Amino acid sequence: MTQAVVREFLERTKYRIVSTQEAADAVLHGEITSVESSPVVFDTTPTQNSPTSPTATTTARATTMLVSVRLKVLLEERETKKILYKNDNYLFREVYEISTNPSTFFDEQGPALDRMAKDFASRLVADVVENF
Repeated sequence: MTQAVVREFLERTKYRIVSTQEAADAVLHGEITSVESSPVVFDTTPTQNSPTSPTATTTARATTMLVSVRLKVLLEERETKKILYKNDNYLFREVYEISTNPSTFFDEQGPALDRMAKDFASRLVADVVENF
């Protein structure tokens, strides 16, 4: 998440990112307080119980998940401690589709987390910048 936020600030603003707080004019603090995911769409494709059984059942595997991340976000001037942006209950929610193919399901975890971090960073930077 941190890398995604830094990348987004560099790409979308004229702010300069520094590696130490002492060299900064302002400091962005963030704390993830919770992460939740809930299935919202299920695969209801009929499947056979066994090759010899004529009855079909549904897989009921989740195909779409709602991911919710709650954070505390604070941007403050370093010297004066003046609060430039604060949200103790920042909520990021996004819907993501997941594979129903078991062979590719776990391969998608890394890219899915990267997508979520990029989406989150884009929204957070927009909210912080629009506050000024």
